[in-house]
Amino acid sequence: MRVAIVAESFLPSINGVTNSVLRVLEYLHREGHEAMVIAPGAREFQEEVGDYLGFDIVRVPTVRVPLIDSLPVGVPNATVTDVLREFDPDIIHLASPFVLGAAGAFAARQLRIPAIALYQTDVAGFASKYHLSPLAAAAWEWTRTIHNLCQMTLAPSSLTISDLERHGIQNIRHWGRGVDNIRFSPEKRSTELRRRWDPSGRKRIVGFVGRLAAEKGVHRLASLHGRSDIQLVIVGDGPSRHELESQMPNAVFTGALSGEDLAAAYASLDLFVHAGEFETFCQAIQEAQASGVPTIGPRAGGPVDLIQDRYNGLLLEVDRFSADLPAAAEWLLRPEQHEQLRHNARVSVQDKTWESLCAKLVDYYDEVLAQNQQVPLTFFGQRPELPLWAAKALGARVA
Repeated sequence: MRVAIVAESFLPSINGVTNSVLRVLEYLHREGHEAMVIAPGAREFQEEVGDYLGFDIVRVPTVRVPLIDSLPVGVPNATVTDVLREFDPDIIHLASPFVLGAAGAFAARQLRIPAIALYQTDVAGFASKYHLSPLAAAAWEWTRTIHNLCQMTLAPSSLTISDLERHGIQNIRHWGRGVDNIRFSPEKRSTELRRRWDPSGRKRIVGFVGRLAAEKGVHRLASLHGRSDIQLVIVGDGPSRHELESQMPNAVFTGALSGEDLAAAYASLDLFVHAGEFETFCQAIQEAQASGVPTIGPRAGGPVDLIQDRYNGLLLEVDRFSADLPAAAEWLLRPEQHEQLRHNARVSVQDKTWESLCAKLVDYYDEVLAQNQQVPLTFFGQRPELPLWAAKALGARVA
């Protein structure tokens, strides 16, 4: 099978979209498929990769967008259609499509190639968080247009699927995320690292891992700050870091970590907290659970499918998260049940491997291809075409 991936983000940027694309490419390589990627170029002073496992990576120009200033945003142009035409894939995989992915969706229609869109980023939710309600409404309209240009949309959680259906997106299937149970493991727990964070050796270590930005809700951890029995550890970087450091001066801020350093940080926590309500999945929760760490998350989005109350963690109501967090943390950290919760956390993700998830993804590819063989692409003709102004903006050659 020949698979073309159009990704809103890719190396050297590290995030959930990049991570899932890498795992898919690795699986396709092992199984003998052919693939290529169209992705944004790197930020200034970063080195681009021109291939991955022998698969070509084609770059497009980038711009900066204020709400996501840590990531380059790919500028759609005619290159997208030209590259896809030359590669002639069996199927086009759109990874979190919004800007560059929209060009991929329209190119797929022009070239009459089936496409699958993976919904991974709640752009409308981010816009709401930044008090941009008109932009949120426009984001949903744009998202609906892009996804309904495709033959199938894959979403990572039950609540996300319901949200997409409520906004008029069709033919949605569930596709979660795998986790590396070898890299992320309770065995990576480090006494040395814990002593560095808490020289007294008496505190319980409660932490967050992720991008430090408003939509992640990290400020809600402040209700645990300043306690004599808890040491907060914040792993990550982003535009909110300075504000968060001022708000929680006694917390340990490690900056961004990766590889074995990240695995050791996860495993060395006693409790993981993710407070953002706009996660379509929340891979960080799975990585914490694989590391044997009980988790707290909001009763919203992806965490609802990952956290089982009082089994591997607790879900808190978004509007009471800060107020309820101290009591929730105290309950999960009780010595008489903490070890069992740690065990349960690990067990809850043992079967969620990338191997099984990627095999399921290829099954979805096959399903779309089979449908396309039975019924021509005009079968989807009732779905909205991209408006003329949008097609031109995406670099399509429109007469």
